[in-house]
Amino acid sequence: MRGLKPGWLLAVIAGNMLSACSPSKPTGDDGDSGHSAGNPPSAYVEQEAGKPGGTLNVVSPRDLSTIDLQRTGGPRNGWYGRILFDCLVYLDEQGRIQPWLAKSWTVSPDGKTYTFHLRDDVSFSDGTKFNAEAARINLARIRDPATKAAVTTSYIEPYIDGKVIDEYTFQANLRERHEPFLHVLALSIFGMYSPKQIIEAPQTLTEAPIGSGPFVIEKYKRQEGISFVRRKDYHWAPPYIRHKGPAYLDRIDVKFVPEAIVSASALQSGQFDMSVDAQPQLATSIRGNSDFVFSSRILRGNPSQGPVFNTQKEPFSDLRLRLAFAYAVDREGLVQMKGFGALPVKTDYLSSKTEHYDPTCDGALRYDPAAANRLLDEAGWTGRDKEGYRTKDGKRLTAEVLLSAATATADIPAIQSDVKKVGIEITIAQLPPLDLAARRYNGNYQMLGALSLHTNTPDALYIFFHSSQIPSDTQISSNSSRLRDSQLDELLAKARGSNDPALLKELYSKAQHRLLELVPSVPLNENTVIVAYNKNRIKGVIYDTSHDLPFLIAAWLNVKKL
Repeated sequence: MRGLKPGWLLAVIAGNMLSACSPSKPTGDDGDSGHSAGNPPSAYVEQEAGKPGGTLNVVSPRDLSTIDLQRTGGPRNGWYGRILFDCLVYLDEQGRIQPWLAKSWTVSPDGKTYTFHLRDDVSFSDGTKFNAEAARINLARIRDPATKAAVTTSYIEPYIDGKVIDEYTFQANLRERHEPFLHVLALSIFGMYSPKQIIEAPQTLTEAPIGSGPFVIEKYKRQEGISFVRRKDYHWAPPYIRHKGPAYLDRIDVKFVPEAIVSASALQSGQFDMSVDAQPQLATSIRGNSDFVFSSRILRGNPSQGPVFNTQKEPFSDLRLRLAFAYAVDREGLVQMKGFGALPVKTDYLSSKTEHYDPTCDGALRYDPAAANRLLDEAGWTGRDKEGYRTKDGKRLTAEVLLSAATATADIPAIQSDVKKVGIEITIAQLPPLDLAARRYNGNYQMLGALSLHTNTPDALYIFFHSSQIPSDTQISSNSSRLRDSQLDELLAKARGSNDPALLKELYSKAQHRLLELVPSVPLNENTVIVAYNKNRIKGVIYDTSHDLPFLIAAWLNVKKL
């Protein structure tokens, strides 16, 4: 910040916000929002008893790579979690905590001790009882550094340990007050695994985790598909959803088909009944078909961001370069190219469907190449080489972005082309996942590719941007921008310890505006999951209140048996 004139940054951002576009509107025909944003309660609870039997055929573009959801925490995998696992608590459509495996709970006055009174009629599919010891073992596994559960560990970072009071009473001990604690325990990535499997066969968790949920895994074949079969003795769905007894479907067969055109054709021809996490290209062919429900559902937490700057390493230790880069990216063009109208553009750092999102932040980092050029001039990069890239003291303005060799993305090449127009050179290095992780943890990078984080509270900002969450060789965490800002840290820490709605709104608003001043990454678009299904054939599809993804326990097939 040395050399900047007083008020310079605030003036730039304020000037851009005066002409900001109206908040991005999601697409979809049955509501893209979550429980806090206006979907009717009927979207989340069973409306009528269904017909048992049949196989639901689902197409999805991506292999899970692992079914150990406690470790991965992938934002699009929440619906798998609801197929296999149960959680201690659930949320209603207003985001209020409801019972599930925990019948009730109490919280100590200092907010550091949670005592859960558990159901005594739940079992895992291997016959093991669910009890206080099972809950203790699961949370201990998540918090164990050896598990390398970066996302779930961050969500419950203040959790110290658990204590078995009696067989069905579990005590969770926290280092400090952490108001998001119960909310995140409702996420399916905190679903309970069989304690017997965790202790005796942990190597099997990757491909065949054993849960207490309404279905069990029959077969998983990488890059091909996964099959689930109904658990006939299941009878402990969360009371809020009003479903009694086992699931209606006999089976759920999921096939992984990466080609969007093939998926769309197979879905419309009846080869598949439903698509979850569909490619945006599907929108053009399915949205206009009156036989189908098409919904692009915005996930809570952070939007998709890319690239993420290493704010502690040149050239992006200079705020002016980060801001210039953000202004140089044509999000509208990028999102249209990859999203086909199904991905809302995003120019700030919290999903619009997350509680305490401040809509006045929308549009602040919109496309403005003229502003980008002014900032680069101000930073001293005034020369140009023969290829058109900016130079200073004979040095080209260039930076490397790291991508995983296992993940294809069209974002970065398009961004590479955009920023070249203002004179920034981006080189791309694709690395094996383990090599990429090693460089991420030791800070040896200038930029990382697209990242996003799904949770059901605005605490996503703490997890992604608080300085205590900077990864290292000894800490698995999610602040990949390596951002250190005392003002932001104070706001986010206060929010973690407050349950006052008015104060939380104020704190999170200030935090969102502070991030617009710091520009740790380039927000691109809302993090969405597209769901499409034949509404004549599939009935009873409800949505989970934490993930806003299908909860298939109430789904049934409207077909006559032969």
